[in-house]
Amino acid sequence: MKEKKRINYTKKDIAKNLSTRTGLSNSYSLSIIDNLIQILKETICTDSINIKNFGTFKVLSKNERLGRNPKNKTSYVISARKTLSFIASKSMNEKMNN
Repeated sequence: MKEKKRINYTKKDIAKNLSTRTGLSNSYSLSIIDNLIQILKETICTDSINIKNFGTFKVLSKNERLGRNPKNKTSYVISARKTLSFIASKSMNEKMNN
């Protein structure tokens, strides 16, 4: 089975796509994208975000635990940390699978 090549998008790519679709300038589109990302960063740190028909971003707290290197069997402590989780909405999953 042949695997698809992964496509990475940058903020410039998204801003260019936005400016093409809306007719706004590239620099203005880039500032919109930057502001949106800044708002998401600030909001995610305090609460979870649910974007309708897109998905939910949550901050998960992971406890400290004991880890092990499988090559040399050395044990070490993995510190407590926070991670970001994204769960796609049902409509997003349906669009991806069709």
